[in-house]
Amino acid sequence: MGVIYSITPDLLEKFRRPFGVLLKGTFSENMKQLNAIVNKEKSEKIVSVGDVVSKNLHKYGLSPQLSITDSKSLRRRVKPATFPKKRVFHTKNPAGTITEAAIKTIQEALHAKTQAHLIVDGEEDLLTLIVILYASENTLVIYGQPHQGIVVVKVTAEKKTEARTLLEAMACSKS
Repeated sequence: MGVIYSITPDLLEKFRRPFGVLLKGTFSENMKQLNAIVNKEKSEKIVSVGDVVSKNLHKYGLSPQLSITDSKSLRRRVKPATFPKKRVFHTKNPAGTITEAAIKTIQEALHAKTQAHLIVDGEEDLLTLIVILYASENTLVIYGQPHQGIVVVKVTAEKKTEARTLLEAMACSKS
């Protein structure tokens, strides 16, 4: 499975801060704001990371090109997400890490010709960085910010650099 990146205690605080625009409020309030952002940006691709966000985006008619879920919310098991008519991918990714297998699967899912659903055995949170790194520019990446709202990240060269910098700080030494 090969863990390539692992979170360190000194990086935890950085990961608690939103990586993009934080939309605060109820999900229905946030969806109005999100629809305005989607219409303004005219993004060709939307990627959702997280069970609650992915389910709600589908519920409100914004069907992401790629949804990444792990059947957990706030580390508690939730009913697995199912999205009809999506190509399903599977990967393993232990909590607090990013594996080589997860990276390869995300790359494959991002290039799928149809909408895709990546089901993660483990934890999907940190995979947001990999999505930002490998998604095409102008993709909107949407994830939940616990107890606050949802975060919208427009993939740009700057965001890719920020993601790469965080990943470099997380890199596991090769032995």
